Amino acid sequence: MASPSSTGARLDIAGTLLGMRRMAPMALFVIAFGLAFGVAAAQRGLSDVETLLMSALVFAGASQFAVLEIWGPEIPLVALIATTFAINARHLLMGAALYPWLQHLPTRQRYASLVVLSDSNWAMAADDFRRGERNVGMLVGGGLALWLAWLIGTLIGVIFGSGITDPERYGLDVIMGCFLLSMLVGGARQLSILIPWSVAALSAFVALRWLPANSHVIVGALAGGLAGLWLPAKGTRNTRRAS
Repeated sequence: MASPSSTGARLDIAGTLLGMRRMAPMALFVIAFGLAFGVAAAQRGLSDVETLLMSALVFAGASQFAVLEIWGPEIPLVALIATTFAINARHLLMGAALYPWLQHLPTRQRYASLVVLSDSNWAMAADDFRRGERNVGMLVGGGLALWLAWLIGTLIGVIFGSGITDPERYGLDVIMGCFLLSMLVGGARQLSILIPWSVAALSAFVALRWLPANSHVIVGALAGGLAGLWLPAKGTRNTRRAS
């Protein structure tokens, strides 16, 4: 199958709707996280409107929960920005990984599709990219499904004021990690792919243990990315074997 880089990429309504349907099962779990955030935000003193606007405009669950920890009458703006950047720094590498695919889209579609970028729809879109899929509807449609689920969950939490305030108790905190692990296992089959993942995991663990809070996100992503750069491309390996 021809690669997207050689045939170009496209985005249409049919592909977007298909992406929404494929992401629907995961979106159901996101509703629970959104509900927990809505309740937690109310407990921290945010108004209903502020809570809903944060979920609608920010759309970053981990960052939103982290911000609640430093929310108060006087908001430390520098700390808020630093925390948000640290937690979401992985999006820099996620976007770069999809650039060979998205570069063929019109500029407006390219940047608009990244507005709803998150871990889950990125993982599924990256898998589509590896398989040679041309339609980037999984990225956009999946992101929209997650955004709507997050907003619906937040609204439920705001309305009822109670619900799942302790996701860890029900194991909901590991759902996203298990999903990404399944994407890894079901993706590339080369053993060499374990090298950057292992380097990223070990580096993140060390940073989590000895470096400032949330720095493990940046350290793990950069370490894994650098390790991946040292791996020869598949075509290069085949050429070496043939010679």
